[in-house]
Amino acid sequence: MLLRTDPFRDLQAMARAFDAAGTPTTAMDAYRHGDVVTVDLDLPGVDPDSIDVQVERGELRIQATRRTTAPEGARFLVRERPEATLGRRIVLGDALDVEAVDAEYHDGVLSIRVPLREAAKTRRIDVRKAVGSGAKAISGSSA
Repeated sequence: MLLRTDPFRDLQAMARAFDAAGTPTTAMDAYRHGDVVTVDLDLPGVDPDSIDVQVERGELRIQATRRTTAPEGARFLVRERPEATLGRRIVLGDALDVEAVDAEYHDGVLSIRVPLREAAKTRRIDVRKAVGSGAKAISGSSA
């Protein structure tokens, strides 16, 4: 049996797994649906009580700790899920209402919802028809 290895692939994966401060990061999806921006972060094996979510000066900071579930004195044969403090920092735009952030942890995924500020929401502007002073009314049909 032949195995082909690429040592640089493993190094690149390790580099992507840490932020600039050297803290291990976690996979994330962020999307907007309607007037809410949702950020989903993978935090498998994390005790919900260890999750810390903070907003400071327009930055969302997430930190969580994963501890081993192996019994005391166990000898690992393979260890790819080390104990770690995972973190992520996300800059929030001015259009988001940082006073109304909501977070929920379910099935190893932390979901954080941030609604748009009222002033940033899409709103319809009614167009008035000009009357008088020789102005023609706006018409939706052509004659």
